[in-house]
Amino acid sequence: MNKKMRFLAVPALAISAVAMAGSPAMAADGSYSSTLGQLNGTTGTGTITVDVKGDQATVNLQVSGLAQTFMDAPYPHVQHIHGGAKGVCPTPADDANGDGIVNVAEGAPGYGDIVTTLTTSGATTPAEGLNLALGGQGGTYSIQRTITLDAATQSSLEAGTAVVVVHGLDPATAGVPAEVFGSPSELKPELPLGATSPALCGTLVASQMGAMPSGGADTGVAQETGSNAGVLALGGGLVLAAAAGGTLMVRRRAASNA
Repeated sequence: MNKKMRFLAVPALAISAVAMAGSPAMAADGSYSSTLGQLNGTTGTGTITVDVKGDQATVNLQVSGLAQTFMDAPYPHVQHIHGGAKGVCPTPADDANGDGIVNVAEGAPGYGDIVTTLTTSGATTPAEGLNLALGGQGGTYSIQRTITLDAATQSSLEAGTAVVVVHGLDPATAGVPAEVFGSPSELKPELPLGATSPALCGTLVASQMGAMPSGGADTGVAQETGSNAGVLALGGGLVLAAAAGGTLMVRRRAASNA
């Protein structure tokens, strides 16, 4: 190699090394998992693993024992990865207004905003946060798919502040009166508080690639929503019924069903 060739080679190697060191895509590479804790009187359970390589994540969410139906229709449960906050689930002490349910505004300081919506198919952006047609259906379901992670989600995983929250309470176990369960959500008044409130919550922690979660997670009470919701309505108790186009409607049921 002559002197000119040696001169040109050094900058090329240096540039390559800088580019590799500065690449954000591999920052969160690894496997993350959580055993989800129960919120707002929920008796269900859930586990999740998220295997990340670059901006691709293979998600395996398993949920069981949640509210199953309203008015013979599958109950739609939406779930999200939250981030950018403390990375913890709320507790009953966060119920600032004392109504018996910790809502999103009360829980958000702990787990933050939606960074990824864990939909059953299609888009996974925060805008899909209340897309009931893409939520889990019924009381027992799974979400197993590979999705693309944005920079905010990758940063939250790397920082240990990514929190998974599953929503949709059972009026039979929520422990609040029907008028509280069916009161308007503070995020979207046409939605009932109980249907948008979280049922399960857990912080994603780094683990061996592909390992199943073990041990407990932070527990508490909270809720979250977004946009593109299915149509919901308030009537005289809380009942979900199938409507056209995969949306759902919520109306009141007698107190004996709450």
